[in-house]
Amino acid sequence: MGSQVCWAFLTLLLRCAICAAVTRSKADESLLLLQTHGRDNSDSYGQAAGRFPVLVFPLFFGGEIRRKRDWVIPPISFPENDRGPFPKSVVQLRSSVAKEIAIIYKITGPGADQPPEGVFTVDKRSGMLYVTKPLDREKIPEYRLRAHAIASGHDSVEQPMDIIIKVIDQNDNRPVCPPNPFRGSVTENARPDVSVLQVRAEDLDDPNTDNGVVQYRLLKQEPGLPNAEMFTVNPVSGLISVNSVGLDRETQPQYKLLIEAADMDGAGQSTTCTASITVTDINDHAPKFSHNSYTGSVEENKVGEVVVRLPVTDLDAASTVYSATKYTIVRGNENKLFNISTGPSRMEGVITTAKGLDFERSGRLSLVVVVENEAPFAVPLTTSSATVFVNVEDLNEAPIFLPGQKRISVPEDLSVGTPITQYTAKDPDTARQQTIRYKLWEEFSGWLMVERDTGVVKVRSPMDRESSHVKDGTYTAFVLAYDDDFKPGTGTGTLVIEVEDVNDNAPVLDQRAVLFCSTDPEPVTLTISDADGPHNAGPFSAELQRDARSNWTITTNSTMGSVVMRPRKRLPADVYSVLLRVYDAGRLFQDSSLSVEVCECRGVASAQACLSPRSQPHATDSATLSVAVLGAVFGLLLFLLLLLLFIKRKRGGRKEVLLQEEDVRDNIYYYNEEGGGEEDQDYDLSQLHLGLDNRPEVLCADVAPTLSPAVQYRLHPEENEEISSFIKDNLNAADRDPSAPPYDSLLVFDYEGAGSEVGSLSSLQSGSSDGNQDYHYLNQWGVPFRKLADMYGGGEDDCDSDILPGKTEWV
Repeated sequence: MGSQVCWAFLTLLLRCAICAAVTRSKADESLLLLQTHGRDNSDSYGQAAGRFPVLVFPLFFGGEIRRKRDWVIPPISFPENDRGPFPKSVVQLRSSVAKEIAIIYKITGPGADQPPEGVFTVDKRSGMLYVTKPLDREKIPEYRLRAHAIASGHDSVEQPMDIIIKVIDQNDNRPVCPPNPFRGSVTENARPDVSVLQVRAEDLDDPNTDNGVVQYRLLKQEPGLPNAEMFTVNPVSGLISVNSVGLDRETQPQYKLLIEAADMDGAGQSTTCTASITVTDINDHAPKFSHNSYTGSVEENKVGEVVVRLPVTDLDAASTVYSATKYTIVRGNENKLFNISTGPSRMEGVITTAKGLDFERSGRLSLVVVVENEAPFAVPLTTSSATVFVNVEDLNEAPIFLPGQKRISVPEDLSVGTPITQYTAKDPDTARQQTIRYKLWEEFSGWLMVERDTGVVKVRSPMDRESSHVKDGTYTAFVLAYDDDFKPGTGTGTLVIEVEDVNDNAPVLDQRAVLFCSTDPEPVTLTISDADGPHNAGPFSAELQRDARSNWTITTNSTMGSVVMRPRKRLPADVYSVLLRVYDAGRLFQDSSLSVEVCECRGVASAQACLSPRSQPHATDSATLSVAVLGAVFGLLLFLLLLLLFIKRKRGGRKEVLLQEEDVRDNIYYYNEEGGGEEDQDYDLSQLHLGLDNRPEVLCADVAPTLSPAVQYRLHPEENEEISSFIKDNLNAADRDPSAPPYDSLLVFDYEGAGSEVGSLSSLQSGSSDGNQDYHYLNQWGVPFRKLADMYGGGEDDCDSDILPGKTEWV
């Protein structure tokens, strides 16, 4: 315990001694540090003087910093691009206790132990800070390091000290122009001092020094028109502006300026920048016609026809409002015969006809046209004008009816051939002296005709005002007038005929049948209609005819045009025929037969009420008649059915012989079934028809017996013989046989090539010989199989018994 107290006391005394020593040396070292920084840069980091800045750590006592005053450590400056040799001393670090104990120095931070690593190092014993490579201010303008003083085997004995190393700039970068060339525009005729664009060069050197200060100078202008000083540049800002008047886009639309940018206020490194200036257009040129006069032609009576196109030129920029044109006809278009518009290219005027021109009135017209731009002129300009001569081409014009529509009134009962009007046309082509003729167009009614040479319209057939061709009392006809030109012109006139009504239609009743009740009948109103007009129709009147007056009474309502009918007395239920005579205002009448049915009912009669006992006998008779008719029809059908069954039974008297189940032949088929695949069946070649000479049992009455020996036919092919050889031999024999039928011949089929999967026909053999076959049952199959039975069964041919005299039958 006593030893520990003693050791602590001794340590305290040691530290007090060290503090006193440091305090005495602080003033001297601080004075040295200040003097070192106060000198110029060459002495501060040059080794020629043999002295370097010395940085002393502040005193550190167990976590407390005791200072006589606060020291501000200024940045240490070191130039960029130093050529070495490396490592090169920058500054020396010193601990205040370096004389008492051994100190190890260490630096940390970017440039030391952090990227970029190894730029700076420190001698751990002497505390000298070195730079190991050239510095680049444009990459890293300053380094911030932290210095540490550590006692050997102990913790830090000094508070870490921050060191700032500032890289001194050198003029090692020339200015550059990033967007090269610079582009700008200025309107033509711009006044001086008008800004165009600004050129700005970039210098990576320190902008706070002359190394980064750039000045500008105009070196060259291309082209040098109208003079070489059309533009100027501000040396400090690089602003390009107009220097002289005379910019003209039509003369020189583009300028190229070469500008020098130099640092060090224009005395250092330099580069050249290019500025491209476009002179933009203004409307300072008026459009002009290509010619002073134009001539166009157009056919008369054509509307909307292009007469002439008027091209123009304009020195202003194409496809802009400064060159787009518009046109005005200032003289010669007082009657508004023409229209003028701008063509699709906007650089031509198009004159079209607004109305049809008349050659007979004027064969040649003159117009004056003025052109100007759509945009107003930027300066006062004189407009251009041109004279347009229009030649009207004569055409054969159609005759013209005057008036175009003519109205007349005629009665409908005019007799055939009566003239009703004369409708004529005039030929506009007076100089041609053509003949006009007339005809009707689509006169479907057939009522009218027109004289070809005079245009007199006559009645062709009687007219009828009540016809469907007459609408609202008028009939419309179209008269055509045509000339005798090689391409005739045709004009159309409309003839509207008001057909005056004539009392030619008698009134009629609208009803044909009415119903009444036998008890307390309600009167029935009958309406009357007349196809004539109102003047020849009502008021109507009616009267009963014959014996109808005894049972019925009528009352005429002149205002309503109707007749009220009622029974005069109670009538039995029945159907009555009543004859009424109806008169119109002109006393034209017509007798109408009215069917009146009286039903057993009261009041107002209806169809339902008329199903009364009185009418039942009629219904019963009708039903009875219907049943009788249906019975007769069914009886006739039954008779026909029995007749058909009788005929069928009579024809089916002979029963068809059925095949025996145990006697099945492979060479007998039923062919009423279609479909199925191919089958190979055995057959007997000896049963083929070989000619009459091989059938001695068959005799023909009109064939003389032959004296030559009979031709021998082979009945079977030899063993292993090709079937083709067998067929050829029999074919040759048949050709030599005079008794063979003329139609026996060999059918030749197309050769389909070799390699068939089916074997040769010579391999086919009959399943049984001819002698083993029994064909007598074929005789039981009736007449259709008689030939087959005779051929295979050996029966007698019909040649002896059924052949008529004088005829030969081949089997």
